[in-house]
Amino acid sequence: MAELDKTLLDVLVCPESHAPLVQHEDWLYSRDPATRRRYPIRDGIPIMLVDESEVVSEEEHSRVMAAAGAA
Repeated sequence: MAELDKTLLDVLVCPESHAPLVQHEDWLYSRDPATRRRYPIRDGIPIMLVDESEVVSEEEHSRVMAAAGAA
């Protein structure tokens, strides 16, 4: 897992909610607790398509946000 460039991460947002994103492993998680979407990073490229995203449980979303300091 490679960290995305901070400049890139600062400009990317969730295409559904327009919320900022947090990288956790090979996923970008939307900070929006209502949608709780995560987007895959494949070969270092963020796949920012709603059809390619997943909705995670409230528990997983809370855990990732807390680990990222974004709770």
